[in-house]
Amino acid sequence: MFTGIIEEIGTVVSVAQSSQQAKITIKAKKIFSDLKLGDSVAVNGVCLTASAISGDTFTADVMNETFSRTALSQLKPKSHVNLERAMSAAGRFGGHIVAGHVDGTGIITDIKRDDNAIWYTISASQNIMKYIIEKGSVAIDGISLTVARLTDSSFSVSIIPHTASETILSEKAVGNEVNLENDIIGKYVEKLAGFNNKKDSKSNITTDFLSQNGFL
Repeated sequence: MFTGIIEEIGTVVSVAQSSQQAKITIKAKKIFSDLKLGDSVAVNGVCLTASAISGDTFTADVMNETFSRTALSQLKPKSHVNLERAMSAAGRFGGHIVAGHVDGTGIITDIKRDDNAIWYTISASQNIMKYIIEKGSVAIDGISLTVARLTDSSFSVSIIPHTASETILSEKAVGNEVNLENDIIGKYVEKLAGFNNKKDSKSNITTDFLSQNGFL
């Protein structure tokens, strides 16, 4: 589990792709203070396992399924990536619950400065937008951010200079693809309440029931 608080920016050393998988080698500094083989590292929000460590680099195996569902396929040598180690039991929960299981990708459609803040607007499919709520949490390339504005097909976040300088968001441009992970709580509530498939659900809870009892 991660929190969406990026620890450092790493640099891709190499990407070796075969017909079945890829190996990504990344150079970093801070995360090696206690990184061990088999540890989880979120790379642009994608949970990967350190399969090899050598000096200031680690290598992770990436299945082609992951490549096809995320923006990792765009990485190349010298690309910068957001890095976060799995949360320790003694760590502070500074962001929100981030699993590192990317739901899909979005496209940056607008970047606008507003005094010392930077607004990013991102368009996404309805499969992602249905879980996005105003003032709720979303992970963008692994960064825990708060949704400030919302339309039917896009959402906007406002970031402070510190977030821009400590992550790769400052390198993004309009048209770039980003990894998106919805807040996990909404997905579990939907599944357990049976909203996805009422025919197979044994639950008597419906959206009408929740609304009538003051929950919506």
